[in-house]
Amino acid sequence: MERWRGRVAMVTGASSGIGRAIARMLIGAGMRVAITGRREERLRELAGEGGETMILVTDLRDPASILRAFERVRSAWGGVDVMINNAGLGHRAPLVEGDHEAWREMLEVNVLALCICTREAVRDMRRRGDDGHVVHVSSMAGHRVPPGSGVYSASKYAVRSLTEGLRLELRALGSDVRVTAVSPGFVETEFHAHYLGSEDAARETYARFPVLQPEDLADTVKHVLSLPPRVQVHDVLVRPTRQPT
Repeated sequence: MERWRGRVAMVTGASSGIGRAIARMLIGAGMRVAITGRREERLRELAGEGGETMILVTDLRDPASILRAFERVRSAWGGVDVMINNAGLGHRAPLVEGDHEAWREMLEVNVLALCICTREAVRDMRRRGDDGHVVHVSSMAGHRVPPGSGVYSASKYAVRSLTEGLRLELRALGSDVRVTAVSPGFVETEFHAHYLGSEDAARETYARFPVLQPEDLADTVKHVLSLPPRVQVHDVLVRPTRQPT
């Protein structure tokens, strides 16, 4: 990670879970880290742990809010070198009876916001020496469709397409910017309480077998970023050892 010391990262969804763990890892590696999320108190707690951070209270459903976040980073630090598109959410909203506003929120956060963040970050990276890395935190739901999760899975299948699409665009430009998607299985975060509708249901899910911890994904991202510039790890699937699907 020495090559990234002193350089700039942005992490979406840094107020909890995987995003928080990745932000901590990047801060520990000596990067300047812009942490985004909607819960300012959580972001301030993370910033209070030390390191050089910038708190960006951002609504990813609002493109103007995203653009303001990037302008603040450019004004203070010159732009972004590592983009961690971590923020994402899921609703139990099947196609046959789901609420269209739940579908809209998943597509706006999981797909459209990721596209905007990627575009803005790559603009910075190309201007700052054409050397950077975009990491999408996707999901195993982008590789198979759990029952009732068609729309959520569709949003994560879109991330797979966007990852390959970005790789091809960067190659056509002769760019050295790299792109990686990391697709975790069950991770102990706030996701399942939100998706399943209760903390009890989430605890029951996590009790089936030892599940991943957010730090496991931070370690995965650290490995990908640490590889030599000639190496691009494109797609990483990370399951708990005992996860059957």
